[in-house]
Amino acid sequence: MSRGKTEKVAAFGFSSIAATLGKLSMDCCMYTSQNFGFISFPDDLTTGSSIMPHKKNPDSFELIRAKCNRIQSIPNELTLLMGNLTSGYHRDLQLTKEILFPAIEELKACLQMARLMLSNIQIKENILDDEKYKYLFSVEAVNELVNKGVSFREAYKQVGNLIEKGEFKFDHKKKINYKHEGSIGNLSNNKIEEEMNKVLAKFV
Repeated sequence: MSRGKTEKVAAFGFSSIAATLGKLSMDCCMYTSQNFGFISFPDDLTTGSSIMPHKKNPDSFELIRAKCNRIQSIPNELTLLMGNLTSGYHRDLQLTKEILFPAIEELKACLQMARLMLSNIQIKENILDDEKYKYLFSVEAVNELVNKGVSFREAYKQVGNLIEKGEFKFDHKKKINYKHEGSIGNLSNNKIEEEMNKVLAKFV
């Protein structure tokens, strides 16, 4: 009764990896577009458009995205292949190998290519200086008022009114610190570990 189950478990495993890699690829494709322009890649890792001279296509991530979408179909393909089999061995099961093995190699190639691309990623600096991103800091403005003693409800209302009137301003270059571990502007992992060790030492 276990025939084919190992293959399906493995397929679900690398399908999950492919799903994550596919989403990452989509993000990179979207964030290189002119509507975002958050990131870019060197010329030797992109290709020109067939018609638009200014365009650089992140072909590697487009192909990774497509390949990873195809890899995610493997568990379903195996299910359909083995769906009407009785218990025991059938010659049909040899076809699971020609589905699985190429998919594993394909996923390995996608991971290697993604690693190469990400090691050469170029991040656009000072993105947030663009006026269109100023409302990203509305929550910071609310928190600033709350820290001054204004109730959250009232602070929320005040900031909302400023936005509605087109009068909202916030200096996003202020140092912004969050309390929870791993958030923007928080202590580095090494610093956190040092602080934790100090606390633990008091109880030893």
